[in-house]
Amino acid sequence: MIRVTAASRLHFGLVALPTDGVPPGPNAEGQPALPVRQFGGVGLMIDQPGVEVTVQTADGWSASGPCSARALAFAQRFVASLPAERQDPFAIAVERCAPEHAGLGVGTQLGLSVARALALATGHGAWGAAELARRTGRGLRSSVGVHGFQHGGLIVESGKTSGPAIAPLLACQPFPDDWQVLVILPRGRQGTHGAEERDAFAASTPRERDLRRTDILCRLVLLGLLPALVEQDLPAFGESLYEFNRRAGEWFAPWQGGVYADSTTEERIAWLRRHGVRGVGQSSWGPAVFAVERPDVLHDVRRRMLDLGELHEDELLPCRAANHGALVNDT
Repeated sequence: MIRVTAASRLHFGLVALPTDGVPPGPNAEGQPALPVRQFGGVGLMIDQPGVEVTVQTADGWSASGPCSARALAFAQRFVASLPAERQDPFAIAVERCAPEHAGLGVGTQLGLSVARALALATGHGAWGAAELARRTGRGLRSSVGVHGFQHGGLIVESGKTSGPAIAPLLACQPFPDDWQVLVILPRGRQGTHGAEERDAFAASTPRERDLRRTDILCRLVLLGLLPALVEQDLPAFGESLYEFNRRAGEWFAPWQGGVYADSTTEERIAWLRRHGVRGVGQSSWGPAVFAVERPDVLHDVRRRMLDLGELHEDELLPCRAANHGALVNDT
């Protein structure tokens, strides 16, 4: 039996929209020569709730546990990409899985976990996350989760010029051990996904002001988030993170009615800011909200939120960064 344990992914935001119809940027001579990239983004791998799957050979296909149908689909797609003589059936067991469509990157982490186990079982253990993603149909937009599965830590990826290729990894930085993450994960709610997500991108056509927003987002990453992380300057990192996440949400404000998914998310983020947490925002489409601070601050904030009576203990997850890639145990 092969067991793969993967972290969960927080997505802090995209730096660019799809570039269909956007011409190359002008160079110093005014010629259209500079490449235009789409998507790109920043995110962080965290140790909870995570994904854990096991795979073993079997006489026929089967899957059990949460998200089992999706895990089975990933497994069969991966095996179908192999030569005919290696297309044996397997039993897949999902032993732990974060909630789907909550902003935690479940699709990519589940798909790559299954693919990593099957790659080992079929003699392809050297394949990296990009190859596993290609064979399971992940990383079509953001590649943060793909690189996070491989490396862990804080991920910055550049976006892609065109086609299905995984966007290049620009930076992978470990998170300080004395920085903690609180994830607010309301029960029973899901963020935008599927057809709604496609509609959101289709409605967000690039315009000149969008290119200026990309410039600002890139500056916040290069001159804000990354140097503050390297210098372990938590106040500067927190302010840069909040600003980056909020401005990234502006891409979809006309479609979703605001920079966050809903008024409840906006109110919670404002409450956290009022109570001294600077690095706060919405992960991907939500509803997950993240807060980055020192453990003592987040412990106090979590207690205060519980005292309000709006959320249960299991909806307020104290997490730490996962500064490593997915773990494999072959027994």
